Amino acid sequence: MSSLKEKIITVVGSGLIGRSWAMVFLSGGYKVKLYDNKPGQASGAIAEIRKQLEELQQAKMLRGNLSAAEQLSRLSSHEDLQQALDGAFFVQESVFEDLEAKQSVFHAVEELVSESVILSSSTSCLMPSNVFSQVQNRTRCIVSHPVNPPYYVRLVELVPHPETLPAVMEVAYSLMTDVGQAPVRLRKEIDGFALNRVQYAIIAESWRLVQDGVISVKDIDLVMSEGLGMRYAFIGPIETMHLNAPEGMKDYLQRYSEGMKRVLNTFGPVPDFSGEPAARVIKEICELIPGKQEHLSARRERRDQLLMGLAKLKE
Repeated sequence: MSSLKEKIITVVGSGLIGRSWAMVFLSGGYKVKLYDNKPGQASGAIAEIRKQLEELQQAKMLRGNLSAAEQLSRLSSHEDLQQALDGAFFVQESVFEDLEAKQSVFHAVEELVSESVILSSSTSCLMPSNVFSQVQNRTRCIVSHPVNPPYYVRLVELVPHPETLPAVMEVAYSLMTDVGQAPVRLRKEIDGFALNRVQYAIIAESWRLVQDGVISVKDIDLVMSEGLGMRYAFIGPIETMHLNAPEGMKDYLQRYSEGMKRVLNTFGPVPDFSGEPAARVIKEICELIPGKQEHLSARRERRDQLLMGLAKLKE
């Protein structure tokens, strides 16, 4: 095991994302300290992680080269922040999506770690310049935005603060690659990052098509799951364009750019996701998947099982 993996990663926050990060880092052989300021939360999270790792091992879906027991031996829980941070070279904040809460965490963490420790946030939509505004040394700050659930969906968006050093991006990229994630580097911060901006564009047009009576909720979801999603699971939209014309991208643009512009100019305004259209979407989706917790939980479990299989296939 490399000397790097003898170092420590501290995960601050033991909720769903914090637990997922811990599992990802453990799968790469790193030592992980899991911190939560609520008594019993971190130790309870370890019990849940143990259950998940043992189930993954039984299903032969455990990531990494270590057994579940070996991974768990590298995990500890803490309620004292100083103790949790001791020896860490990388801190992954995973508290709930609230700007003041995240700012408070990093203000406290910075006072307890050396200048060389990288401070990383799991935020999905808050700008790095806001998240790290109370940090004095912002050159070592970065957003590492995972996709839920991170253990099965491996993309991580690395988003720099305007002052982040290139070397910090390199360390974060190497770490995420080493633990089996698929990191992408944004060259500058932008609201929504890349994944959510693309996702919101798809959501908006899907919503407009349902709202305007063009297609049903069931069928627009099939457009993605049985159409676009089939190829997007393996190649992205730019490569799709490149492969969809006999002579590649230049040929594709010559053939289709006018049609794309014509269609794009018919797109309506951003939906407000409320009122009668929202009521109709809610009614249709709840007819397909009732909104009660047992139905949603079963559907999420199905999603995760399918994602596990897809992740294995992509390997």
